[in-house]
Amino acid sequence: MPGKLKVKIVAGRHLPVMDRASDLTDAFVEVKFGNTTFKTDVFLKSLNPQWNSEWFKFEVDDEDLQDEPLQITVLDHDTYSANDAIGKVYIDIDPLLYSEAATVISGWFPIYDTIHGIRGEINVVVKVDLFNDLNRFRQSSCGVKFFCTTSIPKCYKAVIIHGFVEELVVNEDPEYQWIDRIRTPRASNEARQRLISLMSGELQRKIGLKVLEMRGNAVVGYLQCFDLEGESGLVVRAIGTACTLDKLSSSAAFLPACNSPSKEMKESPLVHPPSHGCRSTHNSPIHTATGSRLTQNFSVSVPTLIYAGMGSGSAGKEGGPFKALLRQQTQSALEQREFPFFTLTAFPPGFLTHVGGVVSARSVKLLDRIHNPDEPETRDAWWAEIRQEIKSHAKALGCHAVVGYSESTSICEEVCILSASGTAAVLNPRFLQDGTVEGCLEQRTEENLPAGCGFCHIPYDELNMPFPAHLTYCCNCRKQKVPDVLFTTIDLPADAAVIGKGCLIQARLCRLKKKAPAEANATAISNLLPFMEYEVHTQLMNKLKLKGMNALFGLRIQITVGENMLMGLASATGVYLAALPTPGGIQIAGKTPNDGSYEQHISHMQKKINDTIAKNKELYEINPPEISEEIIGSPIPEPRQRSRLLRSQSESSDEVTELDLSHGKKDAFVLEIDDTDAMEDVHSLLTDVPPPSGFYSCNTEIMPGINNWTSEIQMFTSVRVIRLSSLNLTNQALNKNFNDLCENLLKSLYFKLRSMIPCCLCHVNFTVSLPEDELIQVTVTAVAITFDKNQALQTTKSHVEKSLQRASTDNEELLQFPLELCSDSLPAHPFPPAKAVTVEKASPVGEGNVRSRSAAPCANSSVGVVKMTPLSFIPGAKITKYLGIINMFFIRETTSLREEGGVSGFLHAFIAEVFAMVRAHVAALGGNAVVSYIMKQCVFMENPNKNQAQCLINVSGDAVIFVRESELEVVSTQQPAANCQPSCTGGEVTT
Repeated sequence: MPGKLKVKIVAGRHLPVMDRASDLTDAFVEVKFGNTTFKTDVFLKSLNPQWNSEWFKFEVDDEDLQDEPLQITVLDHDTYSANDAIGKVYIDIDPLLYSEAATVISGWFPIYDTIHGIRGEINVVVKVDLFNDLNRFRQSSCGVKFFCTTSIPKCYKAVIIHGFVEELVVNEDPEYQWIDRIRTPRASNEARQRLISLMSGELQRKIGLKVLEMRGNAVVGYLQCFDLEGESGLVVRAIGTACTLDKLSSSAAFLPACNSPSKEMKESPLVHPPSHGCRSTHNSPIHTATGSRLTQNFSVSVPTLIYAGMGSGSAGKEGGPFKALLRQQTQSALEQREFPFFTLTAFPPGFLTHVGGVVSARSVKLLDRIHNPDEPETRDAWWAEIRQEIKSHAKALGCHAVVGYSESTSICEEVCILSASGTAAVLNPRFLQDGTVEGCLEQRTEENLPAGCGFCHIPYDELNMPFPAHLTYCCNCRKQKVPDVLFTTIDLPADAAVIGKGCLIQARLCRLKKKAPAEANATAISNLLPFMEYEVHTQLMNKLKLKGMNALFGLRIQITVGENMLMGLASATGVYLAALPTPGGIQIAGKTPNDGSYEQHISHMQKKINDTIAKNKELYEINPPEISEEIIGSPIPEPRQRSRLLRSQSESSDEVTELDLSHGKKDAFVLEIDDTDAMEDVHSLLTDVPPPSGFYSCNTEIMPGINNWTSEIQMFTSVRVIRLSSLNLTNQALNKNFNDLCENLLKSLYFKLRSMIPCCLCHVNFTVSLPEDELIQVTVTAVAITFDKNQALQTTKSHVEKSLQRASTDNEELLQFPLELCSDSLPAHPFPPAKAVTVEKASPVGEGNVRSRSAAPCANSSVGVVKMTPLSFIPGAKITKYLGIINMFFIRETTSLREEGGVSGFLHAFIAEVFAMVRAHVAALGGNAVVSYIMKQCVFMENPNKNQAQCLINVSGDAVIFVRESELEVVSTQQPAANCQPSCTGGEVTT
């Protein structure tokens, strides 16, 4: 599909002074795409040039349009010497290459220089004309949409989910080429940025080709990462979930955006009826089947097999011979089809039949030099081994799929740790496109179970468990077995029954190691990893019990390798699931010396633990209903007869029944204290300070237990870097420094956001790295969302109804006041959160910005402040259009670190510039927000002796157009319901 790219350079503004004699600049622009370059005329002696150039036209193949970025270089003309570079702009053309996309990219782009940062702006207009090409052998994937969000995009419906797609490309890193010794730092950085842009476009095109082969049209949960392997090379890899998406009908565009992301599934006869569902906390349009025609809005493409009764709702009623034949055919289908992986973390209600638990795998590899960039078989083989191990773990848990899947690496010199994790699950056969998978009928897909507990039921045979576990009957339905705790990497299902609120739970661990040559270093790391994994999970279990909770969602474990240490950081959201048993307390046990002081100390800690558990239950409102004696003593359904193979690690049926009958009086979780490290673990467990009053935090998109969100959000990014002292450094001291670093970072965020109380920090994403010897860097990105505390305190239905009636009058005005204080009263601070909070100000009182946002869909409208959020939605708003993916890589270097305010000032300025460039690209597409924003990499390196520093940042997100609910109400009263776009002159806000 050949195409024509047209570019026009309009003007520039706020350019730097390049001619010291006149304090002005003689600026001109080079426009380059591929091997073709055009130049504008030189605009003499002006800091705000007006070029108004002709249209520069590039005739290229669509394959090149996907791979190549448009490069715009602004230079200062010199007559007797080489032209001086002012800065560059890289524009990704891919958002213009699929249907429903923007037709033009037009706006002011920051001119970025890797040494000096942003140096003015340039106004550019870009258009693309594509011609039809029926060549079946073409190598482009134009038309495939990419989404960073890990749930189905809000204004789409999922027709089919085809499965997992992955790809990687490799190349030599320009930073380590021989020519880098003779070229300037600016030239080296620009060569690196350009190569990464090329590799990113090529990777996205190859992923799209795989999706087209599956007959899909979109990639959801797209995660792209860069592996900087030093002299070994540069690897860009990506994973995602291939889907077939359909745009929701225009009649659904103006429905209230306050339903579940897949509320349309509750209307489908292929899922549970609406009466069994549970209303979610965030928003999405509704799509329903019309007439008597049966529509399947959501299905999964896995092993092909016709599922009897799918059209009539009579599935699963066949006899035993049919089941045997079904299992036999499914087994052969499984051998021919790939094991399904899903990078999605949020699903429609009922999609997950059972959740087995977290499955993970890690591998330590020695890096070798990339000899042929066109043959990345070595890296592909490494990841294939990891995925195969994940599959075997999931099958051991009786599951046939892995959801919430992610991959990561940690590299130090020649050693690389590959990590992969996900949640083993059994999918509901009603959602399958062509049929079922092995064991679905065997795994008890109950028809009449109450909603909210089915996914907690174990998928494996309790008599053939792959590990020892305590099982009880479900506290909700009392029909199937559930574990005492549940760890997952997915978001909390929308229909899950939760008691109280959730909270952020973190486990932090550091371990020293000796410096060694490559192979010896890899061996030492391999020996340390299993023990670190065990200690991290032990910490998570201890803290979960201390909070009085029984499940973790959104679990993310990072193992980072440095020159002389290993660091582990696990983050998750703890909740109390009503289906799981009440967690027992924590009991301290150990060797008691003869002196009584030690025994007294143990009893004091035991009392402190008991008091902490009681306070946490009160703080998070965990009040599970008491189980009456009638229920406890009622007859329990007998489990079906199962195979008794591998009985050695399982309990007898009598023991299981006895364990269940003691429900509510479960034995305490025992902490054994037999050495100094164990005592330190107990102390660290008790020193975790809860958030201040009025604050809650979680690493999932929505805090469980809070449903009354307001429309006020505040995104922030913070980076902390500390240098350790190498004198007498021990594991205990290292752990204390790491804990203090994370705790102080959270405390500073609470202090800066204190005027937003009551609020919740959602999608808290911690990333730890060890860029240099004795240097620890922690990056956190999150969003603060306010909620109505007065409404939250109302417990009865009548009080809730009254408060909802007052929401449009009293509460809305009360909630506007704290947000204005949030941006005005924050103290100055030398690291990014202060700047992030300031630039993210979006007061509902400022009607000018709101009007411009409502006019964004119109062709000639101006776009206000672009909002940025790591969430996949915007509270109180409706996403009307996705404009494309934003995937940007920046390098910043300085030789005057102290003059720029040290490490804090340098990082602060760089992250603020990244925000500005992301906003400019979204605004040029006609968007007014970035959702699913994530800073995937932030690599900082410094040389304090030479006053030098360098930082690399990779960010991504989805550019969207959103409209406030209040604007929708105004538009719906002024326009016919059939009109889908708000008027350019409308959009008045009622307060």
